[in-house]
Amino acid sequence: MCTTSASGRDLSLALEKVVRLVREVSTAGDVSPTAATVLAGLARTGPQRVTDLAKVAGVSQPAMTQLVNRLTQQGMLARVADDADRRAVLVEVTDTGREVLETRRGQRAGVLDAALARVSVEDRAAIAAALPALDRLVDAVLDS
Repeated sequence: MCTTSASGRDLSLALEKVVRLVREVSTAGDVSPTAATVLAGLARTGPQRVTDLAKVAGVSQPAMTQLVNRLTQQGMLARVADDADRRAVLVEVTDTGREVLETRRGQRAGVLDAALARVSVEDRAAIAAALPALDRLVDAVLDS
């Protein structure tokens, strides 16, 4: 039966596969998925407090502090003063962290380009057509 109506369950199952694929092909910089999420978030939003990073990542503040310490030692993050509150310290992504993100994205793109080359023209067109709607859906969920 062919239907144009997607359910949340169908989308959830498909996205689980996509997330698993992304994790399997993202090996640059030898960073964990949580570390990669933190790097990407900081690259997108700018400097943040460790407490805010922990909330977004869904981990404890001590766990995030350990992660930030490790990524700082590896040169991917840097601590900077908070101009709005001199007592606070912010964490920002460094050029090294950005390079790791770009390498990871390049790896994923290469794997996905190879996979797309193996599917039909119709499937590639359907995937391309779905991307803007999927992007809007993600934005709507994240903004709510």
